[in-house]
Amino acid sequence: MASEPTPQSTPEAAEPLLVLDDIQAGYGRAAMVLRGLTIEVPPGTVVCLVGPNGAGKSTVLKVASGLLKPRTGRVLVAGRDVTGQGPQQMLTSGLAHVLQGHSVFREMTVAENVLLGAYTLRDKARIDERVAFVQELFPIVGERWKQLAGLLSGGQQKQVEFARSLMVDPEVVLLDEPSMGLDPKATATVFEQVTRMRDAGTAVLLVEQNARRALETADLGCVLDLGRVHISGPASELLADPQLSELYLGGRPAARAETGGA
Repeated sequence: MASEPTPQSTPEAAEPLLVLDDIQAGYGRAAMVLRGLTIEVPPGTVVCLVGPNGAGKSTVLKVASGLLKPRTGRVLVAGRDVTGQGPQQMLTSGLAHVLQGHSVFREMTVAENVLLGAYTLRDKARIDERVAFVQELFPIVGERWKQLAGLLSGGQQKQVEFARSLMVDPEVVLLDEPSMGLDPKATATVFEQVTRMRDAGTAVLLVEQNARRALETADLGCVLDLGRVHISGPASELLADPQLSELYLGGRPAARAETGGA
């Protein structure tokens, strides 16, 4: 497997929906967190970023969503240069960011939470169309539509956040640690919903500490280390790489463990 960043592409070589091109970024006067990072998100894919703490994974999402302006490099959405735009402009450009942790408003209903995602829309028919879409995609959202969001489980609240992010029909959804704080059953449900989003036509750029589970869901993977893409390629190949498993995925692949390999 190559040790240098490699371009990602779908078999049809479709133009990527999101490109972070040679990004350098950091916070204040501190050292750079991202050091010449390049990532592409093709249409119809889940791209997963994994790596050790401090590798810059969440910083990538902040640059992509406009929360952090890069020092150098470009951000492209569907071929449009959107470098330096703020979060609201990025949302209008086609990027939705689901932040780490829970961000539902517990004292508001599920409906009120989801409709907050449509605050930039002015066409009621379009809003109704998007509501119908997210209710079909995430059945729990429709079932609990009039209930207080705070009464939902953690996994159900995460689906409300996903639904809210899709109200503007984004090109790419950025997900930061969606399984954080969830039990195994809720975590499995969340990753199932990530797959549903992709299958419904929304590309996903995913940051997740549960690296093995995330790569099992993803189409493409990027291993970040020291602010750069160390290895990238099909997620299944990254999962099968013994060295990668030892260094970044928290243990040996099953085949090696069964044979007692060191």
